[in-house]
Amino acid sequence: QLVESGGGLVQAGGSLRLSCVAEGLALTAQTMAWFRRPPGKGREFVAVVSRGGGVTEYGESVKGRFTISRDNARSTVWLHMDSLTPADTAVYYCAADPTIALPRTVSEYRYWGQGTQVTVSS
Repeated sequence: QLVESGGGLVQAGGSLRLSCVAEGLALTAQTMAWFRRPPGKGREFVAVVSRGGGVTEYGESVKGRFTISRDNARSTVWLHMDSLTPADTAVYYCAADPTIALPRTVSEYRYWGQGTQVTVSS
């Protein structure tokens, strides 16, 4: 089970840090990612981190503003978001899969959290 937290309401230009705790799942064996679902749209890729944490990739719209990181000992993955804009408003989901690849599509992830709402006001 993946449990996200840290969402909320923030003004444009602000920052938030989302957390994802893996319960009952060996995090060391999972590639971890964040996706988001903006209002009225489908889920889109945000960021992915390799099992050891040494490799990260980002979607074009968040590159340079968001940072994904993980601590396997704490079974936790974070998404630090800076310079937020109203376009970042979405439900953010944590995802995991026992793959050595760095997938960017929804269908390639086996485990999902319930999501946490992020709302950025202008």
